[in-house]
Amino acid sequence: PMLLRPALPVAVSSTLPLFSHLAAVRRRCSIAATGMAGVSAASPAAAQIGSFLSKKPYAPPSWASHLALAPSHTFSLGHFPTPIHQWNLPNLPEGTEVWIKRDDLSGMQLSGNKVRKLEFLLSDAVAQGADCVITVGGIQSNHCRATAVAAKYLNLDCYLILRTSKLLVDQDPGLVGNLLVERLLGAHIDLVSKEEYGKIGSVALADLLKKRLLEEGRKPYVIPVGGSNSLGTWGYIEAVRELEQQIQLSGDVQFDDIVVACGSGGTIAGLALGSKLSSLKAKVHAFSVCDDPEYFYDYVQGLIDGLQSGLDSHDIVSIQNAKGLGYAMNTAEELKFVKDIATATGIVLDPVYSGKGAYAMLKDMADNPSKWKGRKVLFVHTGGLLGLYDKVDQMSSLAGSWRRMDLEESVPRKDGTGKMF
Repeated sequence: PMLLRPALPVAVSSTLPLFSHLAAVRRRCSIAATGMAGVSAASPAAAQIGSFLSKKPYAPPSWASHLALAPSHTFSLGHFPTPIHQWNLPNLPEGTEVWIKRDDLSGMQLSGNKVRKLEFLLSDAVAQGADCVITVGGIQSNHCRATAVAAKYLNLDCYLILRTSKLLVDQDPGLVGNLLVERLLGAHIDLVSKEEYGKIGSVALADLLKKRLLEEGRKPYVIPVGGSNSLGTWGYIEAVRELEQQIQLSGDVQFDDIVVACGSGGTIAGLALGSKLSSLKAKVHAFSVCDDPEYFYDYVQGLIDGLQSGLDSHDIVSIQNAKGLGYAMNTAEELKFVKDIATATGIVLDPVYSGKGAYAMLKDMADNPSKWKGRKVLFVHTGGLLGLYDKVDQMSSLAGSWRRMDLEESVPRKDGTGKMF
């Protein structure tokens, strides 16, 4: 039987030995139940030698079995289930609890929310006989980096179309953040300016590169921006099953609300659809970091129509604007918020997605405390740590202090432990 490792919701102050003991007890107690639950992508990829990066059959949750485009297989690319713990944020409304689901811990090179979508998208690519994948994003796209890693794991070449400013489009893009990983992996990078991207669009750009690769005899598979199409939506439908299982194993936590940042729409489509159809029934709040809420209501509608859900996007998700100065652009106040939250709680948010999402959530809680009072809220951390490296110049004045160690001349040298040279 496939065993699930429950990521038990525990307070930040809990100790790891206690956590491990409880997890082990509950794991043993749940063997019979999970063994009969059918094949789930939430089964831990690391539990069995050789299972990570393997292809396996996929069966949808029973509450999603009526949806169209149900995948038949998935690749095991992420480390799931991701843990959930209480997040001791300051200045919450009376009786409000915020918990955090750590999808930033779904891997290292291959991390964040994109992993869940890529498990299904790359399974489809391999099934179609592709020898390379194409995707599109911003110059520090987490999705493009995750796609490059996952493709290389599966022996596929990766072509990335990255959007940058017209001042930089003819220059070497450097090795900062996500670009370092992509270029180490040998991903093929094509740069376009924001103006060219706006005029031509991501779909036509990917089609142009696909046409050229086909002419070279290659077999390209196109993955849309953010992995957000109807097939990619299954990544977070499956994440809802994982969350259901974690709640069932824990028994004492129910969430009233789920909050997540939104940049391309696939994550919120899967979460909202899954929450509506499953036993979860939590209200899903999305904070958009680009475009505007109406764009995302329409885009999510297209995704869930593709799955023939028969639902209205306005009925399953609440979308609010959190883009501030614009996509991947930050105010000093937003960056200070990221620093303050890291210092206060140990959770490092990325500046492009979860940082803006959490900032907007806390602002909404301050502006509308009655809306959140007494509720249990689950914030989904979607990853993106590498994007912080692109903000070091802006954050240098916020960083923690340092000093040269003051050494007394009389301190004697001690040989032995710790001697490095």
